[in-house]
Amino acid sequence: MHRNLVIIPTYNESENIADIVRVVLDLEVPFEILIVDDSSPDGTADIIKALQKNHATLHLLERKGKLGLGTAYIEGFKFALERGFDYIFEMDADFSHNPADLQRLYWACAKDGNDMAIGSRYIKGVNVVNWPIDRVLMSYFASIYVQMVTGIPIKDTTAGFKCYHRSVLETINPDRINFIGYAFQIEMKFNAWKHGFKIVEVPIIFTDRTKGQSKMSKGIFKEAIFGVIEMKINSWFKKYKPQYVNQTLSTE
Repeated sequence: MHRNLVIIPTYNESENIADIVRVVLDLEVPFEILIVDDSSPDGTADIIKALQKNHATLHLLERKGKLGLGTAYIEGFKFALERGFDYIFEMDADFSHNPADLQRLYWACAKDGNDMAIGSRYIKGVNVVNWPIDRVLMSYFASIYVQMVTGIPIKDTTAGFKCYHRSVLETINPDRINFIGYAFQIEMKFNAWKHGFKIVEVPIIFTDRTKGQSKMSKGIFKEAIFGVIEMKINSWFKKYKPQYVNQTLSTE
C-alpha cells in the first residue's frame, strides 16, 4: 500500500482540528496527517499534541508566527519527501473539503494513473455551498482569468484540495515557488502543467466552514490576480521538461 500524507495548515482551528483528524484517520484508505501550525493562540497545537499520544500517524510542525499558506505547504512537502511518502495531499482544516473525497483524489492518481488530482469546484458547474454570491463570483472569474492569461486547461485554478504524486513535487522543487498566499495554489498547478504532468480535476462540493473564522480576503484574490501576470512573464524565461508520467495503476 502506498504511503499517503495529508498536509493541513492551521491557525486558530481548535474548534475543528480534533474532528478533522478523527475523520481522516478513520477513512478506509490509510492516511497519515501532518499539521503545520502557525503558533495558533487558541491552542490548536496543544490539541494535536494530546491526540498524538494515541495516534502514531499524526505529525505536527509548529512555526513561529503566521508565515503564509504557501510556506506551510512547502515545509510540509519537504517533510513528506524526506520521509518517503508516495502521495501528498493538501486540505483545509475546517471541513470545507469533505475528508471522504481524499479517497477519490487518491484513486484518481493511484488507480487511474494521474500525477496530480484536483478537487474541483467548477468542473461541473459551480459546486459551492454557503458562500455569498460576491465571493463565488470572485473565485469563479479569478479562475477564468488565470486560464485566459496562462492557457492552463484547469477550471479551478485556485483550488486548495489536491493530491500530488511525489515526483511532481520533486520536479517542481517547491523552494523555487515565488508566492506564499493563495497565488501559491495557482503557481503549483501552472508548474505541474508546464512540466507535462498528467492532471485531472475531480468534482467536489465545497462547503464553507461552520466553525471558526475564515482567513480568506479580497486582498488574497488580488495577490493571485496580479501574481498571475508575473508568473506568466517569468515562464517565458524558463525551460520546462516533462520528467515523469505516473504509471502506478495498482494499489500495491
